[in-house]
Amino acid sequence: MGIKSYRPETAGLRHRTTLTYEELTATRPYKPLLTFLPKSGGRDSRGHLSMRHRGGGHKKMYRILDFKRDKLDIGGIVETIEYDPNRSSFISLIKYKDGERRYILAPVDLRVGQAIVSSDKVVDILPGNSTLLRNIPLGTVIHNIELQKNKGGQIVRTAGSGAQILAKEGDYAQVRLPSSEIRKIHLDCRATIGQVGNLDHQNISVGKAGRTRWMGWRPHVRGTAMNPIDHPHGGGEGRSKGGRHPVSPEGIPTKGYKTRRNKRTKGFIVRRRSK
Repeated sequence: MGIKSYRPETAGLRHRTTLTYEELTATRPYKPLLTFLPKSGGRDSRGHLSMRHRGGGHKKMYRILDFKRDKLDIGGIVETIEYDPNRSSFISLIKYKDGERRYILAPVDLRVGQAIVSSDKVVDILPGNSTLLRNIPLGTVIHNIELQKNKGGQIVRTAGSGAQILAKEGDYAQVRLPSSEIRKIHLDCRATIGQVGNLDHQNISVGKAGRTRWMGWRPHVRGTAMNPIDHPHGGGEGRSKGGRHPVSPEGIPTKGYKTRRNKRTKGFIVRRRSK
């Protein structure tokens, strides 16, 4: 897919680029798989601000995706490849032989009319097919990987991402994630063959602040530009750097400070991404 640039008729168009969307084959989503998506504005259930810089944005409906891929041994045909405003990757509408339709993540080289299947047995190593890790050969690129059996894919779902199976020892496979972390995942967990599509997503230039607001992101203000009451980096004479090591607004160190505290799953990490 190509990237389109614009003539600089306005300042906002000078650096703006967008996708050409040549791969997309549908302009309207499949209505039975749409649901209302409420906006939180960064607030939690108590109404307190739990995530900064969120709010506004264009209205959008949520597409219900099949991350579990639990429709086993029933073949399906790719009907459309569509845009999804809720994620960076594209999605595909699959029509199964029993008439049911489901959305899945669209991997690279998935084409309209292509047959796909999800099974617990060995399947063809083709983009879009889903099976257990024990059935996938070493070196295969995969995405939408489960961390717990039958829970549904939780990792490797963003545009252009792909993991690789490096080894199988006992009941676990060693998978190299896009972050370069190597992690043990049980062989009974499911994954989808291929790399997630829309590879050019990372090359897009937003071009202007207003386009970021359309996506629901509010302005990000530097801590050093605030007053001492608003941020630990605030205050000082002139343009100071805060006078302390970088911290979050709550005072938590933000450089070199390990925030992972999940001892239960620590043993599954063979190699950390930071090493």
